[in-house]
Amino acid sequence: MTHLLALYVDRSRFEIRTTLRDKRTVMFSMFLPIFLMVIFGSLLGTKYIEHTHVLISQYIVAGLLASGLLYSAFQQLAIAVPEERANGTLKRLRGSPMPPSVYFVGKLAVSSFIYVFQVIFLLGLGHLVYKISLPPGIFQWLTLLWISALGLLTSSLLGVAFSSLAKDGRSASALAAPLVLFFQFTSGVYFVFTQLPSWMQHVAALFPLKWLAQGMRGVFLPASFASAESAHSFELPRTALVLLAWCVIASVLCARTFRWLAKGSE
Repeated sequence: MTHLLALYVDRSRFEIRTTLRDKRTVMFSMFLPIFLMVIFGSLLGTKYIEHTHVLISQYIVAGLLASGLLYSAFQQLAIAVPEERANGTLKRLRGSPMPPSVYFVGKLAVSSFIYVFQVIFLLGLGHLVYKISLPPGIFQWLTLLWISALGLLTSSLLGVAFSSLAKDGRSASALAAPLVLFFQFTSGVYFVFTQLPSWMQHVAALFPLKWLAQGMRGVFLPASFASAESAHSFELPRTALVLLAWCVIASVLCARTFRWLAKGSE
């Protein structure tokens, strides 16, 4: 057991170091939500959502933290895993004595590292520059913690499952990036969710990002804003159930679809 834990730690360190050397990952997975915060904060930082006393920037930071889970876990893994499959890395790892779980723990570790980096910078920059209020109490901080943990696990599993659709990193990027954008614009990340067309709301409610964004609003927005949600509540218990359900779905998809070898080389 001690030996396995040491392997987890060593692999996690290796994955993080490798990721930090990849300029594309650093720019599009680590810094993109921060760039978006600067853009939206500069343009809309002093404006309020209509008929509320909530700053638009306060609303958007909740959405950016939610979509940061997709950048750091889903998109990052959906691209990195096919790259490693195409260049033979997965084949070499599969042929080594390293337990398969070590590889996946390393991937989860790098996703967690990227997300924590985003949280620190988004909240620090938002609070100091754009006057965004931090969670007011221990309940909100604990909610942020469990939503982040469930969101990371769900997004990572979905990213690994999605990786089987692409033959290499370039084709994976072409598939994953537009999908992330679609979910961002339909899940209440940049726009008030209840102001979106009803068909968008119904489609978004089927997928995790809508619930992640809504849960984050429950952390960063006042309780009075719950009346502006579609169910007149932040629905935190339902958010937990939806994310747990997606964890199960993603786990089944990973077990059924993940491949160590590229097609044609099995």
